[in-house]
Amino acid sequence: MPDGTLIWVTGASQGIGKALVEAVPWPAARVIGVSRGAGPAPVHLAADLADPGGWDVLEASFHRELADFSGGRVVFLHAAAAIGPIGFAGETDPDVYRASVLLNAAAPLIVAEAFLRAGRHLRCRRQLVLFTSGAARRAYPGVAAYGAAKAAVDQWVRAAGDEQTRRGDVQILSINPGRVATGMHEQLRGTTDDHLPDHAEFVRLDEEGLLTDPREVARKLWSLLEDQDIKSGQVLNLADY
Repeated sequence: MPDGTLIWVTGASQGIGKALVEAVPWPAARVIGVSRGAGPAPVHLAADLADPGGWDVLEASFHRELADFSGGRVVFLHAAAAIGPIGFAGETDPDVYRASVLLNAAAPLIVAEAFLRAGRHLRCRRQLVLFTSGAARRAYPGVAAYGAAKAAVDQWVRAAGDEQTRRGDVQILSINPGRVATGMHEQLRGTTDDHLPDHAEFVRLDEEGLLTDPREVARKLWSLLEDQDIKSGQVLNLADY
């Protein structure tokens, strides 16, 4: 086990984030779970990342924890996301839509940049993982904002990851976990064709048992992060590993 490991996981109270916390492979690691409600992480940081105030809470945690950090590894896994509102642009609840854009598009770029800045003085191994989706490349009517947000995340990772190979040396990755059995897919199945034209596809994935267990995603992701040959700035599909 790395000597002195510090981990942040956002979205830590449910879905992939919760599974990542429960599957941390280093028993002595300090694990901080970031979410609105408490989850399984030993340390809970209460923050709503659909609210810019929550970004400030997380940034303050980065600076507080990393100021005098002398351990061997720091990992930030940003899994917080929300699919909603499901519906055509211009037809959804504007408040819910705005919160979704803030959480899915703005928050990843803001908190990731804050993590980089807070740890600039460190020379230990540092890893930053954001999560992408097939919706970043395929347009799904009904979840346009979600897909656009994931495309933005991917492009940020490519550019910022390249920057880190030149100066900084943080491994930045965007990882597509695939189709996972989470509350997000439950929401997609629970809507109608009128709001989500591809609704039948999401129902079929569940009926045919094609959704991956979040625990399997977490196991594979932690294993992937042990591969030191993976270069910063890559957008990866977890199914390839």
